[in-house]
Amino acid sequence: MRKSKLFWLLMGIIALSLIAAGCGTSPTAGKPENINIATATTGGVYYPLGNAMAQLFNQKVPNVKASAQATAGTPQNVLLMQKKEAEIAFAQNGVAYYAYNGQEMFKDKPVKLLRGITHLYPNVMHIVVNANSNITSIKQFEGKKFVPGAVGSATEVNSKEILGLYGLDYKDKKNVKVDYLGYTEAAEALKDGRVDGILIAGGLPTAAVMDAASSMKIRILSLEPDMIKKLTTEMPWYYEFVIPKGTYIGQTEDVRTVAVANLLICRDDLKDDLVYNLTKALYENQKDLVAAHSAAKDMIFERALNGMTVPLHPGAEKYYKEKGLKK
Repeated sequence: MRKSKLFWLLMGIIALSLIAAGCGTSPTAGKPENINIATATTGGVYYPLGNAMAQLFNQKVPNVKASAQATAGTPQNVLLMQKKEAEIAFAQNGVAYYAYNGQEMFKDKPVKLLRGITHLYPNVMHIVVNANSNITSIKQFEGKKFVPGAVGSATEVNSKEILGLYGLDYKDKKNVKVDYLGYTEAAEALKDGRVDGILIAGGLPTAAVMDAASSMKIRILSLEPDMIKKLTTEMPWYYEFVIPKGTYIGQTEDVRTVAVANLLICRDDLKDDLVYNLTKALYENQKDLVAAHSAAKDMIFERALNGMTVPLHPGAEKYYKEKGLKK
């Protein structure tokens, strides 16, 4: 009788052990969190920096499987987040403002799911022409061929806003003739003489501008002081920016232009702990991002909240409070 009781007692212990082990190896336990990072076209800064972030997250944040996706830029990135096809995205702060508040291309369709993670670096407006052309001001693009960026991109929004200051409307084909191209294709079109000017928005230095400068003599146009003042007053997410001489081959003078802030944003349904760990990984391993692209050197912790035009995600906010950046 005692042997029988002992047998069943042992069997019960074994069964409980198997159940516990089974719970620990459930197919859902330890399932990696998929993070798709929406960037922009491959010729800019967003894409290589997004790839570097994906690698960093995979290495430094437990239980994360991250990847970067090339896109047309901020407007498409917002749509991808709405469709839950992207968890994180690069975004120009002006377009993010439009999206969150339902203005311009997002008129009457506010995207309230957007949340901020961090300021990244300035997105500098490069208006580039052949140095041998007689174009020295944006106002001279009237009747010329111009690349405003890819269709639906944040760069196209910038082109519309900046050219509009000079009374130029590229929607009117008699005014400015446009060809919608990504950065790499835009540089090729300028080199081939198929267009008179291009607008490239990116960090310093931007690959597409470097490519053009390495193959031909280029001129990066400065904006007139009164136009800079008008733009930054009417659209305060722009601010004056100087591209130092020598940034690009053949650039012998400083270029006075404008920039906007680049943000890293996410969806509001991402878990607080996840966003906290992603934010922490970015700032504790910034040197790895700088190694991937020099634009990341401007991702300075003290400026993490600069230009933030959407609400901060609670996970990022927790990290900034711990580090004393936010009360």
